[in-house]
Amino acid sequence: MADDGYAVRAEGLEKRYGEKRALDGFDLAVREGTVHGLLGPNGAGKTTAVRILSTLVRLDGGRATVDGLDVARQAHEVRARIGLTGQYAAVDEVLTGRQNLEMFGRLFHLGGRRARLRADELLERFRLTDAADKGVGKYSGGMRRRLDLAASMILAPAVLFLDEPTTGLDPRSRGEVWESVRGLVAGGTTVLLTTQYLDEADKLASRITVIDQGRAIADDTPDGLKNTVGGDRIEVVVTERADIPRAVKVLARVADGEPETDETELRVHAPVTDRVAALTEVARTLQDEGIAAEDIGLRRPSLDDVFLRLTGHRTERTEAETEKEAVA
Repeated sequence: MADDGYAVRAEGLEKRYGEKRALDGFDLAVREGTVHGLLGPNGAGKTTAVRILSTLVRLDGGRATVDGLDVARQAHEVRARIGLTGQYAAVDEVLTGRQNLEMFGRLFHLGGRRARLRADELLERFRLTDAADKGVGKYSGGMRRRLDLAASMILAPAVLFLDEPTTGLDPRSRGEVWESVRGLVAGGTTVLLTTQYLDEADKLASRITVIDQGRAIADDTPDGLKNTVGGDRIEVVVTERADIPRAVKVLARVADGEPETDETELRVHAPVTDRVAALTEVARTLQDEGIAAEDIGLRRPSLDDVFLRLTGHRTERTEAETEKEAVA
């Protein structure tokens, strides 16, 4: 049973690999029945945290519970309540989709009949019935990841850890995985998602923790994190460089702060509160004063803006955790 409505809790987690600290007092609280995103730059500790919470790695300090069970003292019980999907599909490409799921069922000691029944249920749930008897080597990337998700759901886990589940997938395949994840959460599963794709966290997660250098440096809803960057901005790109000062005066009338300029791109932008009213006012005033604009519009902060503000750089596309470096 979840701990006070939280399916996952971590307090002061520590993990060291020699002189390197992969986790340095990491805290996390994941509400049950939600998708919680875990974002961070390369080597921040995301994968290390997931491996500790899924009992694959022992912690050096702190405490963590999953579904109300202590991951250090009750590791065996925790494993019976969780599923884990790593960065790369774990299914066998020689076997068919059905054979893969039946094999996983037998590995989990379901027995032949129960394994077959569970395989049929999962093939239908993940929309793989038509491809059930095809070799996995003929599956698309999205189908393989959906089969991988299905395999992690053999025991209907309360908590599912997804460690960068869509790395390397094309947009269509990523969308298929997202749809499957939403279906799992609708059924009551709690998902902890690590990802390098900020749009993925934005679309799936109801709350996001940003981790850097082994510590949680921010925890909020996606909109809450974006608001830390400053809210909506109105942007105008003028046709003539000489019109930049005039455009600054126009934006200053509606802005909540000092307008900023980018003379290379002939762009003027400023924060606003009433986005629609500000856009209408600026468009009308530019026309009235004869200021020609190539473009005018509203821009909302992205999670990439948040990431840049919090960590000092934008996200990378691959994960290179400290523990992997230490092992190498």
